[in-house]
Amino acid sequence: MAIHHVHPYYGYPRMRIALRKNGFVVNHKKVYRLMKEMNGQSVIRKKRPFYGRKASVVNPNLLNRKFTAENPNQLYVTDITFIALNDRFYYLSVIQDLFNNEVVAWKASRWNDLHLVLDTLEHLVSQRDVQGAVLHSDQGYQYTSKTYNKRLEDFGVRGSHSRKGNCLDNACIESFFSHLKTETLYFSDCKTDEELIQAIEKYIWFYNHERFQKKLGQCAPVEYRNKLAA
Repeated sequence: MAIHHVHPYYGYPRMRIALRKNGFVVNHKKVYRLMKEMNGQSVIRKKRPFYGRKASVVNPNLLNRKFTAENPNQLYVTDITFIALNDRFYYLSVIQDLFNNEVVAWKASRWNDLHLVLDTLEHLVSQRDVQGAVLHSDQGYQYTSKTYNKRLEDFGVRGSHSRKGNCLDNACIESFFSHLKTETLYFSDCKTDEELIQAIEKYIWFYNHERFQKKLGQCAPVEYRNKLAA
């Protein structure tokens, strides 16, 4: 049950893969039975329906729910989520590469403003070749602002927007935020700003380097990228 204590959100299919990666080959039926006997039930994330239809007047929906890319640095998605810390909120801005679902840039701030989004974009540009790439977001005021879209144009990036109020149009990054909160922050006892930032940084490293995904052939994002580059 050591793996379950570290990753309480693992169901029996992911638990079986985790055991295999640790050198234990176990039939999925046996894993299911043992987890049931030991009361090792996984934590389930809640899913919410979204039905927004209104298209953006600033950028078209270039992504159109095609959450795959043939190569790195072609299709990015971005969004902001809030994280409660004591009696206040922190805001986390993330950019994800749809080639391998890798988190390639992120910034956290006490303020959900244009500076947060621009700082995240600058972080991306400082380490990736973004010329000609698509960066998809929702229709938050930061992403529809003239300043943001002018910055995209300066970097040679094409902006793309979800339909208003429809998180399904940006499902990949919504899924990442859900995993982040379920798998780490809901179980962390962060007391200070520094502890929260460290928890976020630790999880993003784990997500990129160790958290295997079915879409990637049970590889972690960086592992998948390195395999294809070899």
